[in-house]
Amino acid sequence: MSVDQIPVKVHRCRFVDYLPAAITALAFPPLPLPSPKGKTKATPPLKFPSLAIGRANGNIELAEWSNNNPTDQAPQAWVVFKTLCGPHPSKVDTLTFTLRYPEDLIPGDAPALTKLRLFSTGGGSELLEWDLSRGCVRRAINSNGGAIWSVSANLKSTILALGCEDGSVQLLSTEHDSLSHLRKLEKIKSRLLSIAWGPPIPHNSGSSVETAPNSQDSSDGENDDGWSDGWIVAGCADSSIRKWDFSTGKITNRLTTDKVRGERTLVWSVCVLGDGTIVSGDSMGIVKFWDSETCTQLSSFQAHGADVLCLSISPEGNTVYSSGVDQKIVQFTNVASSSKSRWLQASSRRMHSHDVRSLAIWPPFMPLPPSHQRKLPVNIAPILVSGGLDMSAILTPAAIPSSTTVSKVTNPLSTSVVATFEDSYHRKMGYSTGFSGTGRVKVARKKHLILSAQDQSINLWQIFDRDRHHMDVPNPVEDEPGLDGWRKVLEMDLNVQSNIVSCDVSDDGKWIAVSDWHEVKLFRLTFALSGDVVVTRTRNFADVLRDSIPLGSKSLVGATVLSFTPDSQKLVVCTSESSFIVILHLPQDDASLPRPLRTFHHHRLRNVSFDSAPSNTGDNTVAGDSDVDMDGLSDEETVVTNQLSVIPAVTRSAISHDCQWLVTADEMKRVYVYNLDSLQHHCVLPTFPYAIQALSFDPTDYGTLVIGLANNSVHIFNVESRTFPDWSIPLSNNLPKRFTHLHDPILGLTFNPTPFKDGSRKALFWGSTWMCSIKLDSPAGWGGFSKKRRREYRTVVNGASQPGTNVGKAQVNVSAEDQKRQTQPKNFTVLTQYRPLLLVDFLDCGEMVVVERPLVDVMSAMPPAFFKPKYGSS
Repeated sequence: MSVDQIPVKVHRCRFVDYLPAAITALAFPPLPLPSPKGKTKATPPLKFPSLAIGRANGNIELAEWSNNNPTDQAPQAWVVFKTLCGPHPSKVDTLTFTLRYPEDLIPGDAPALTKLRLFSTGGGSELLEWDLSRGCVRRAINSNGGAIWSVSANLKSTILALGCEDGSVQLLSTEHDSLSHLRKLEKIKSRLLSIAWGPPIPHNSGSSVETAPNSQDSSDGENDDGWSDGWIVAGCADSSIRKWDFSTGKITNRLTTDKVRGERTLVWSVCVLGDGTIVSGDSMGIVKFWDSETCTQLSSFQAHGADVLCLSISPEGNTVYSSGVDQKIVQFTNVASSSKSRWLQASSRRMHSHDVRSLAIWPPFMPLPPSHQRKLPVNIAPILVSGGLDMSAILTPAAIPSSTTVSKVTNPLSTSVVATFEDSYHRKMGYSTGFSGTGRVKVARKKHLILSAQDQSINLWQIFDRDRHHMDVPNPVEDEPGLDGWRKVLEMDLNVQSNIVSCDVSDDGKWIAVSDWHEVKLFRLTFALSGDVVVTRTRNFADVLRDSIPLGSKSLVGATVLSFTPDSQKLVVCTSESSFIVILHLPQDDASLPRPLRTFHHHRLRNVSFDSAPSNTGDNTVAGDSDVDMDGLSDEETVVTNQLSVIPAVTRSAISHDCQWLVTADEMKRVYVYNLDSLQHHCVLPTFPYAIQALSFDPTDYGTLVIGLANNSVHIFNVESRTFPDWSIPLSNNLPKRFTHLHDPILGLTFNPTPFKDGSRKALFWGSTWMCSIKLDSPAGWGGFSKKRRREYRTVVNGASQPGTNVGKAQVNVSAEDQKRQTQPKNFTVLTQYRPLLLVDFLDCGEMVVVERPLVDVMSAMPPAFFKPKYGSS
């Protein structure tokens, strides 16, 4: 391969058998209820909130919108910034957000993550509540009704309704940040596969809510916010839909679905519109609309060839989306006529290759009476998110055609100008392999090893020089994997309490560190002459690490980030829940234990932000506490105790090639720099506006730190002078749109350790579907991305020197700006032939390692997708 016309030898590795987990649940936060006094006014554009993605391995990924301005486009859309590691073994079946204190929020405003609560179920009888700041389970409660099949929260975020295995609807109170059993509704003899709340009743509407003599007190269904809960509907496993009155707890109606040959139909999904219309999707592939007052069927559509697993409603409430086993997403639209309105099947799209398990849309729909429906801005298209067994969330602009005729609708994804669901281009989110969007594939540069971690196991491969692999592989045979340039040297299953969070391998190949959320394991590797590997676990390492924590924790200590120094002499451990950074010296002999050198606590600072990063104003001095020796402050002034909230997890780290500098970044977008020689805190960078995605030091200048953010912006910082260099400001402020508008965010950043002949400083950025080489010490230029302009300019230059060549039209098309761009340096080179990427790095000899996981290989390990032949098959 050639990067910037300089040939580089590439090891294209497709043998890493990493298998991402399927997406089983998606969730957006709810919005606060409006005032019950009447119609609401039009609200300003809502900020895009966090997106929760539940996976089949029990992990929950929290993704953050990559643009702070809701009216601007965000090409990278949602970027994973935090992972909630599930216990092993577990899975995620449902995800539900609620508001922690709804009365404290402004109606119509998107809540921040700190003001939300997240609940999940995994096929058992326990409901889990997650601590979103610490990244672990906060509390668990038993349903008292068997396995939980469905969960739904009321619009006031005060009650959770659980549909259970024994046919009961269990109500849990979540008021005042609590979680306790409230009561249960009338029981039936069938599983409750899906559940939804009906529209709430405003107190000033004149409607009276009858209260049965044996019902609970008014606090169960009525609050001071002016709204009362009306009824609950559930889809059952006995070919029916049932409706409960909330105040009495009794079943008021039963709606019967179709059957085939006497087999029971499973109602997998239900939802409710603002006028009370019930929408259901069942195992026959039928989507039905029901009148909740008369409990009669309004419309029925055989829209799918197999089970309908999920439904979603547009923010306006006039469009419904359905999907399921047959991979199609079908759009239903309400058409109003002079006499009445009716539902039509408007369009369908197939964007997934396997079953679709969940749908979510932002802004979310609130089933309020028509008189209280909020008015959303129509100039920004909603985004429909879908996910399933093919492991990638797909984002689709979902504007309705009628809105595009009123005003121009912006596509927030910038995939195309068109923003309607039927005609817009969708985009796929790349799946991350590790914690907080990082990777769990590492390289030992000197030993030429590749380490890959699955959920509960690790694999180690050795790659060879193809020109010398016969000498490297002892006693080669015809079918020896080493003849292909690689061989697996280690496969090890670990006894873990949760999925693996982080791992690393030392450059000399002698050490492997692996951690789940609760414990770090350290292994020493010994390579025999025969090529076999002997693995020895470092006993009592957990005790050494626990004793290094000043809080005196009695439990095991896990790590979110593990990093070996390039000289393989030290190990940096960033602890999982306490966010300490522990520096340990690795022993040379087998009998000794690692020796703690220093523990830093700066990521435990109180919830404050430092001055933002410099802009094009020219002021490039680091502000904030850059020159403050924080180690001299007392613990009370710097450290957040366990009783106080918000201890951000450390998500990224980088170590300079001379092993002098250590830099770490956390969830609050703060970056700290430490000196490993003196074992002292050095400085803190300004707080960045977006999440830090990549950190790396320049091997030609050990003090130059390059930072990549979630919106594909780049910053360069000199840790020795504690400033953003003057030469880096023009590059950071003039990145070409072709780079900043790449749809996949930066996942990694690396440098070639071999110096270039021209003395240039090139950084290689990479995402899931692209690689980009950037000359850091050159002007940004225009990037050299427009092939059309280059072709036209080449025609003019070459054609003018050839007699008989007609270049008149080409000369007219080439403007002075185009000619100027041709003379500018083309210091951005993008390659897209490698995808999807798990890792891009360099060996110590300057050879590049590109680890791919082709989608075809991933799909081969999955069950076949649903297929129904249409013509003449027997």
